[in-house]
Amino acid sequence: MALLKTTNPSPVTTDKNQKSRNVERIKKDVSSFPEIYDVAVVEGKKNTLVAYKVKHLKRMKMKKIEGNINKLLEKKYPNENFTVSSDYKIFLEAVKLNEQIKSDKKFSKQKAEKQLQKIIEMTKEMT
Repeated sequence: MALLKTTNPSPVTTDKNQKSRNVERIKKDVSSFPEIYDVAVVEGKKNTLVAYKVKHLKRMKMKKIEGNINKLLEKKYPNENFTVSSDYKIFLEAVKLNEQIKSDKKFSKQKAEKQLQKIIEMTKEMT
């Protein structure tokens, strides 16, 4: 059931003091795909992580969905570097980082950025 449950984490940046308007728009754009039901967006200094869950009956078209998401993001946000993943483990790590950034006052932006880079490295290892 955990794969089907929506957590709907709010988008976040690794720098608590900096508010980026892009993360809200990125989440909204990716969520607009009918095959997707949950999206986590974490923006760092250089990279933005977009992790999402695909509806169960649409999982056969995951490569096509990921390609469409990449095209949309590259077109709308040409100056951003994106790491896009539909892997559930990556999604969980993004949600965990999101919670740490929001709840832990002592969680520094350097730690957040370092954790984001680890997650991005995990996505590269899985491909």
